[in-house]
Amino acid sequence: MSRIQLLSPRLANQIAAGEVVERPASVIKELLENALDAGAARIDIEVEQGGVKLLRVRDDGDGIVQDDLPLALSRHATSKIRDLDDLEKVITLGFRGEALASVSSVSRLTLTSCAKGADQAWAVETEGRDMAPHMQPAAHPQGTTVEVRDLFFNTPARRKFLRTEKTEFGHLEEVVKRLALSRFDVAFTLRHNGRTVFSLRPAHGEMEARRRVANVCGPAFVEQSLSIDSERSGLRLWGWVGLPTFSRSQADLQYFFVNGRMIKDKLVVHAVRQAYRDVLFHGRHPTFVLFLEVDPAVVDVNVHPTKHEVRFRDGRMVHDFLFSTLHRALADQRPGDQPVAPEQAAPTTGAAVATGQAAGIFSGQERMSLNEPAAGWSTSTFTPERPAARTVEGALQAYPGLYGVAPGADSPTSQVAGGPPQASPGADAEHDVPPLGYALAQLHGVYILAENVEGLIVVDMHAAHERITYERLKQAMDDEGLRGQPLLVPESVALSQREVDCAEEHAEWFSRLGFEVQRLGPETLGIRQIPALLRQADAAQLVRDVLSDLLEYGTSDRIEAHRNELLSTMACHGSVRANRRLTLTEMNALLRDMERTERSAQCNHGRPTWTRMSMADLDKLFLRGR
Repeated sequence: MSRIQLLSPRLANQIAAGEVVERPASVIKELLENALDAGAARIDIEVEQGGVKLLRVRDDGDGIVQDDLPLALSRHATSKIRDLDDLEKVITLGFRGEALASVSSVSRLTLTSCAKGADQAWAVETEGRDMAPHMQPAAHPQGTTVEVRDLFFNTPARRKFLRTEKTEFGHLEEVVKRLALSRFDVAFTLRHNGRTVFSLRPAHGEMEARRRVANVCGPAFVEQSLSIDSERSGLRLWGWVGLPTFSRSQADLQYFFVNGRMIKDKLVVHAVRQAYRDVLFHGRHPTFVLFLEVDPAVVDVNVHPTKHEVRFRDGRMVHDFLFSTLHRALADQRPGDQPVAPEQAAPTTGAAVATGQAAGIFSGQERMSLNEPAAGWSTSTFTPERPAARTVEGALQAYPGLYGVAPGADSPTSQVAGGPPQASPGADAEHDVPPLGYALAQLHGVYILAENVEGLIVVDMHAAHERITYERLKQAMDDEGLRGQPLLVPESVALSQREVDCAEEHAEWFSRLGFEVQRLGPETLGIRQIPALLRQADAAQLVRDVLSDLLEYGTSDRIEAHRNELLSTMACHGSVRANRRLTLTEMNALLRDMERTERSAQCNHGRPTWTRMSMADLDKLFLRGR
């Protein structure tokens, strides 16, 4: 081997550039973070050819004094930390003092700045093998402009790895969007090849902040998201999380900030996915813009060269806080809390009011008002007193008709199916109508059609009942364990020896789930008891599904973690099926329980359980009012 020698400053900077400068987006990130740390209120970004030919960032921050300008382009020179104590509680975005030196080693960089209170601006650039700084006077308002030209001009091997102009600008634009979300109080303008891509004004209020989020993430995200703000044990989480029905095929709309720093952390991703586990369709990804505020002393931001990852001192506490906050926010949503687009908040008659036309089914038929009670029908007909959901017996009594319990002579379910729409007596205000309204009819034995103040509600009765059953199963398991009901005639099931061995091994867990299973032979299992709540389910198929889950997830110590998946399978088999004719009483009972049940907007598999068409939507569909 050759003798050990010191690297030249340029080569050392170029090696360092390999850690922080991957593409034009990496450069723009470093420059914008410096501008934000300088207290800028407005940042203008100009880009040419995806950032390869030109990157210019101008801010109106505090600027850099003349004597410090040469140091700004030196390695390990920074104004943001002084000693180890500062490093352990970093509150700025940049702190290593390598960015400008690294960028200048692989480009033609010019730094122009006018410090606050100074009467003269100065420009500095580095040149030559030793990168000696060269300074000269310049004309510039207060603030700083960094101009980077011909990126990787002196490292052609690095330039070969760059993608097309469109791809590189896409990465750069994404970085600008992230930083624009991290600082609502700063104005951002981005221009590419002379064309303005976006111009974001400062956002000082909640509505302005939502408008910026809509500009960056799209208006659909804001309309289909929940606003959260929770604080506990020195941690604060606020921002917006998308509804489970507003999921994506890839994780491209996920922004998470820790003390204003954009990060991508496995702990955060795991906590969020756990919170969405019960309501997200398989293969889909949640959407969110979340901000975590913590004491800078309990988070280490110096664990990754590009500062994309952080390490928390108490990762478990942070994980539990994120999971519990998001889990509760999603669980607390009821049909009446669903976001409504502005056009959906129209009066009941929609656009027809403006034209003086009736909004009935036929032009000559006057529309029946929800506020007018139908003769012979009372509130108690469709809103019976619901039993407590904390016991399996209470869950059984909730839907007598759905579970095959013969209704009594005076039972509300004995009313004639297909009767007139039921209305609330004495209801003289629209707010007396429940969010999901009142059932009108059943479509092909699959969907429930209901009418509320806004228009038409369509409910997938199996999906809705599945969610209700699932939540009650979880509650019953937590409160008292699932009670079993012995079968009059034990049922034998032919299985593989592996499946029978698994059932025998986990007999205690089957007992907790309300089953009693017994081995009858090498490949035969006997079922003597099933959960009382699911007595109408196919017991043999149910056991097969549960065994399939057990075999997939392995030993018994993993069963507890997947209990909800097992209960979800049970709920799916125990829910009302398609083509099951329900009375209006049963349909209305289902609607009322949907309004009370957690996560009732999605079934156990993440599919939506109901949708709404406002009168404005219907009027638009039939060209009314035109």
